[in-house]
Amino acid sequence: MRPRAVGVLAVVCAFALGSCGVPDAGTTTPPRAAPAELVAFDSCDAALEQFRAAALAEPAEQAEALPDVRVNEAAPAGAPAAAPDVAAKEQHSGTNNHEAGVEEPDLVQTDGRRVVTVADGRLRVIDVASRRVTSTMDLPGGWAGELLLDGDRALVVGQRALTLVDLTGAARLVGTLAVDGEYVDARLVGGRARVVLRSQPKLPPVTPQAVRVTTIDDWLPAYDLTTAQGARSQGRLVDCDNVYHPPEPGTSLLTVLTFELGGPLGTGDPVAIAADGTTVYGSAANLYVAHNAPQGTAIHQFDIASAGPARHVASGSVPGALLNQYSMSEHDGHLRVATMTGADNTVTVLARKGSTLTDVGTLGGLGRGERIYAVRFLGAVGYVVTFRQTDPLYTLDLADPARPRAVGELKITGYSAYLHPAGEGRLIGVGQEADLQGRALGLQVSLFDVGDAAKPVRLAQHRLSGGMAQVEADTHAFLYWPPTGLLVLPTDADALVLRVGDGSITALGRIGGGSPVLRSLVLGDELWTVSQSGVLVHDAATLNPIGSVPFA
Repeated sequence: MRPRAVGVLAVVCAFALGSCGVPDAGTTTPPRAAPAELVAFDSCDAALEQFRAAALAEPAEQAEALPDVRVNEAAPAGAPAAAPDVAAKEQHSGTNNHEAGVEEPDLVQTDGRRVVTVADGRLRVIDVASRRVTSTMDLPGGWAGELLLDGDRALVVGQRALTLVDLTGAARLVGTLAVDGEYVDARLVGGRARVVLRSQPKLPPVTPQAVRVTTIDDWLPAYDLTTAQGARSQGRLVDCDNVYHPPEPGTSLLTVLTFELGGPLGTGDPVAIAADGTTVYGSAANLYVAHNAPQGTAIHQFDIASAGPARHVASGSVPGALLNQYSMSEHDGHLRVATMTGADNTVTVLARKGSTLTDVGTLGGLGRGERIYAVRFLGAVGYVVTFRQTDPLYTLDLADPARPRAVGELKITGYSAYLHPAGEGRLIGVGQEADLQGRALGLQVSLFDVGDAAKPVRLAQHRLSGGMAQVEADTHAFLYWPPTGLLVLPTDADALVLRVGDGSITALGRIGGGSPVLRSLVLGDELWTVSQSGVLVHDAATLNPIGSVPFA
């Protein structure tokens, strides 16, 4: 179960839902009350007073939120944007990022000459040419889940600590920032990392007396910063005048930190809003943080186009719940959002008007009575997969933000849980085959022709009885290499290797050994697969084994 939403009701209502209600599917959305602009607290006394009031006003138990399921340039309507031609610039793959140029944290990163990984919780640097581990570092706190790489710097992310590492020679600690709160996600654009945290007040069992004796430091997260030389500073992570709030804030705090990876590690120029957040989507210019709540999904927009701290610029909401970050996409100044309410599935187009993300166009009625399993927006087109017994793949024309429309539908058995562009007019879907009663039968990979948006067709499929691809839960566990059509899908046991042609899918083999494959990379003519026990190296054309890098 995901963490219970705390203090979201006031935030969602104040930001966007005039009546705190979700309109019935298929009805016209009533006019929404203009949300009050967020303002910073003018003193810590004022912040403390409002936080205490919010806690005392909250019921002991909130209704469960709808599940927060984890599983571009404009293109002509009906034709997805071509996959970026990575080979034109460099001869190696990277993280499967949502948007080109917006790096996402992962347990493996590469710049083509070295592979940096925290696959087993320790940082390791592997030289690609020699296939040797050249540096190993035990990380503060003893564990880390993922990292961002920029030049000779790596920002390693644990659940409650950020570690900056210099990779110029042997890996060297630059600094560690431990924080109160839960790490949500991060993005890296142009050497500048934006890290999103969410925190709850440090309170004993909430009683009126306990709340009344709290201090401001019970409500705001603290930090502990240590440099490589051992210098240490501690204190309040975010000051009261950098906490923005609606008239009736909740008790949760959403904080965005900013780090220039080329410099020393500081406290991250924090900016915070009195809200919650669990899903992050980033473009080159904006960071969006969303949270599923009983009354809908609240979305907060931060401007990250310039140096310096992130700047909160707008908030809004949509009915229903997001599937994951791919449910959001920015294009030509609009944010497209796909949500599900249980009875209906909707795509809402939002535009920033002042400090409000305002609904400018809505498309409902997608797979009534079904739930969303996959979403992909590519320029002016969109794709939504819903499923209960069969899988309708809907093709959407989003060229006119005020009039989004469904233009095609393809019904097949099973479903796709992840969609990926594979060149002009082609789309890869990865998910499960199912029988006519909707029972999953095993891994299914589909190649769709969506060149004619009104008539999407499936050109080819590959099935694996009883299997499941990790990309269903983790979109970074996916590799598609456009220059050769290589497709690598880590499963629960090994990695399935396929080749995708213009109208075909060919099985090339499976790679495994020791522990399950977690990630795969193309490095020149080699295919590297990474697990917790080490790296296996194969010829990318023949899959013949040519080396290994064991982790001690």
